Amino acid sequence: MILTEVMAQVGLVCFGIFLLNNTFNTETSIALTSTEIHFLKPVYPKEKVTVISEKIYFRFGKLKCKVSMKNEKEEVVCSGIIAGMMV
Repeated sequence: MILTEVMAQVGLVCFGIFLLNNTFNTETSIALTSTEIHFLKPVYPKEKVTVISEKIYFRFGKLKCKVSMKNEKEEVVCSGIIAGMMV
């Protein structure tokens, strides 16, 4: 659950704010709509991870991304599709 949250916060929310650029403000709301994550390896406490997000599409306020998380050895620990709405 925590890995999904990290992937959603970095891969969807931060990426969405970047894509909205100057139109993002304090009134903008972001809601997670769907996740499809595959967990491949464990992540241990104090292990550093990197989240990589690729836009599938961003239209009508809906952002859908292919997100993956890699460990310090550059091994994919989980990956999947995450979508959300920006209002």
